[in-house]
Amino acid sequence: MRIDLVALDLDGTLLDPAEQVSQRSRAAIRKSLENGVRVVLVTGRGVDMPIKISKDLGLNLPVICCHGALTKDFGANRTLTHLPIPLQYAKPMVEFAEREGLSLAIYLEEFFWRLEGSRVYMDDMNGPAWKEAKTFGDILHQAPTFIRFLGEEAVEAMRREFGDWPLNFHYETWGEFIECAVLSRDASKKNALARFCADFQILPERVLAVGDSRNDVPMLRWAGVGVAMGNSLPEVKQNVRYVTASNTEDGVAIAIEKFVFAPSVAKRPA
Repeated sequence: MRIDLVALDLDGTLLDPAEQVSQRSRAAIRKSLENGVRVVLVTGRGVDMPIKISKDLGLNLPVICCHGALTKDFGANRTLTHLPIPLQYAKPMVEFAEREGLSLAIYLEEFFWRLEGSRVYMDDMNGPAWKEAKTFGDILHQAPTFIRFLGEEAVEAMRREFGDWPLNFHYETWGEFIECAVLSRDASKKNALARFCADFQILPERVLAVGDSRNDVPMLRWAGVGVAMGNSLPEVKQNVRYVTASNTEDGVAIAIEKFVFAPSVAKRPA
């Protein structure tokens, strides 16, 4: 069956380690658009990077951000879906982290917030999408989109204290660094993409989804064609039917070329 929509994760998938999109992937996306195939970004990032990349690639669809908790129509500057963590859960978690001195970031009103003087784990934490607060109590007056526990100590403490709460917990490993994104129970990439496709009357079997992380697996299994990147963790590859090349070897382009433009080979792994 033909593909009507391509859903792409960013980090470790469409983006290479230098956060660039390869020329071959650009060409495959451009050809998809020219042939009437929609392309949407589905990422754990906040809105700034996916909007920038969407504009750069000429995409005119909303972006699915924050692990599926936020869908933004950047053309109209309008929020389509927002599923924040209820304050009844967010406040105790944040207060616990601050009291215990755990590394934490809060995504609120489309900015990441950290405490003044707190540890910077990644270069982008010094970017324009990040702000600092003296205390989290100064800013946490409404439900946050999601919360990030940063580093092994913070993640393990959070798991012990709150792991049985009715929320979504996404654990990710980046080399030796580990983090956990905490979201509303209803927020996920899969759910956000399913809502998105329902709005456009696109059947799941006509969706190609490509990703590399644990939080991508439900989305990849929901899509008619789910493809894991070659650089994915083994547990991701084992749970998805197809595997393409890595994000340094044009894995996204190869998947699009095979499943969108060469459907006769779609029965074979990418």
